[in-house]
Amino acid sequence: MTTQNPGRSTVVEDINRYSDDARRWTAEAIKAVQADAQRSADTHMIRVPLPEEWGIDLYLKDESSHPTGSLKHRLARSLFLHALCNGWIRPNRPVVEASSGSTAVSEAYFSRLIGVPFIAVMSKTTSARKVELIESYGGQCHFVDSPDQVYTVAADLARETDGHYMDQFTYAERATDWRGNNNIAESIFDQLRLEPHPEPAWIVATAGTGGTSATLARYVRYTGRTTGICVADPDNSAFFAGWRDENPDATTDRGSRIEGIGRQRMEASFMPASIDRMMHVPDAASIAAIVLLDRLIGRKAGGSTGTGLYAALKIVSDMVAAGERGSVVALICDGGDRYLDKYYNADWLREEGFDVDAHTARLDEFMRTGRL
Repeated sequence: MTTQNPGRSTVVEDINRYSDDARRWTAEAIKAVQADAQRSADTHMIRVPLPEEWGIDLYLKDESSHPTGSLKHRLARSLFLHALCNGWIRPNRPVVEASSGSTAVSEAYFSRLIGVPFIAVMSKTTSARKVELIESYGGQCHFVDSPDQVYTVAADLARETDGHYMDQFTYAERATDWRGNNNIAESIFDQLRLEPHPEPAWIVATAGTGGTSATLARYVRYTGRTTGICVADPDNSAFFAGWRDENPDATTDRGSRIEGIGRQRMEASFMPASIDRMMHVPDAASIAAIVLLDRLIGRKAGGSTGTGLYAALKIVSDMVAAGERGSVVALICDGGDRYLDKYYNADWLREEGFDVDAHTARLDEFMRTGRL
């Protein structure tokens, strides 16, 4: 019987998997994604009108102005560059994603850009407009009954098709360069440079993957700023309870009704220790907030914008009560045109049991008194 000692082998093993065609394809794909970024201007910073005597400026970073209409355009670009440079995306093989909609819209766009198929796995309750947008970019939609099924089904589909499961919930915080490189945090501070309060007291984000809040939190620490990072969380999400209780295993029994944010488990890209403050915002309050926003600036936004806006207004209220002056920043995550059949539909709101009136009254009182 002969045994081999791997440490003393005299045989040279040489396996060469280099492919000139594959390397050229990857280079062209990366160039296409980078060219898209080069063509894209920065998103606007919109000032929300508040009573001047409060001494507080509220800004909304308008991420709905990206080519695919949402904050997720930044994420999708980063995820594609990350996966391409890792060698995970290959010619003619599909990219598969678990998504509640907006990420899938943006990933369908980038898949078409580099010429690969795209499959989105999503809950059957996803808004019809998002489905239309995904399909308009050549993507396919695979529906599941419950939001918590998307992970397994997406991974299975990727294996069955020999494709790549993008897995935004794991890789969102890894794919984005949080040190700068025109990420959302760097952009916010650059745009506020000439404002009365260029370093905001708070930046408010919402969490779907957790990648945006992780980027913001890391950047303010890296650049030595004192800005606090607050994450607003909707009903039926595990993030708030998991952060509050320091429980990485927190879960919920049902999925979020605010599309794009809130998860039934603590996602890998959510960095709890980096977050300074969290706020649970009832779904009805989120919807009341987007109605107020439409009244204030004439813009309809999605429900996740309302969640963050309500939390930002609560922070403004706290600052007014404390006699503080300064600025607060939140995000317009996507446009309201994607949700006309849901958050702007009285029949849908009634069927879902939303009581928006009480929160609308509170917001009206806030605009008069500064108290929320």
